[in-house]
Amino acid sequence: QVQLVESGGALVQPGGSLRLSCAASGGAFSSYRMGWFRQAPGKERESVATITSDSSPYYVDSVKGRFTISRENAKNTVLLQMNSLKPEDTAVYYCAAMRRGGSTWAFWGQGTLVTVSS
Repeated sequence: QVQLVESGGALVQPGGSLRLSCAASGGAFSSYRMGWFRQAPGKERESVATITSDSSPYYVDSVKGRFTISRENAKNTVLLQMNSLKPEDTAVYYCAAMRRGGSTWAFWGQGTLVTVSS
């Protein structure tokens, strides 16, 4: 069973930066596709960024050029660097993992809250 624990959420002013971290344990981390998702109040959860086992990143259009996803396999960690934050980035951010060859996000963290407000 894979366990994912997110950290780094906070209150930040518009235009500011945050770095989210997701620590994984209990599985073959380096083989997993990893992803960051978010859910804003009253909205459905959406994919923000994903990264393959060979570190190819993918981003939703709304965060391209502002967010960067990366992974550190030696530390079983995936990071989300968020710059130029906007109020519409406010949400609970979740980390998720997909097994090699899988088609669903099988493991989820508990989420970390990011609030962008002045």
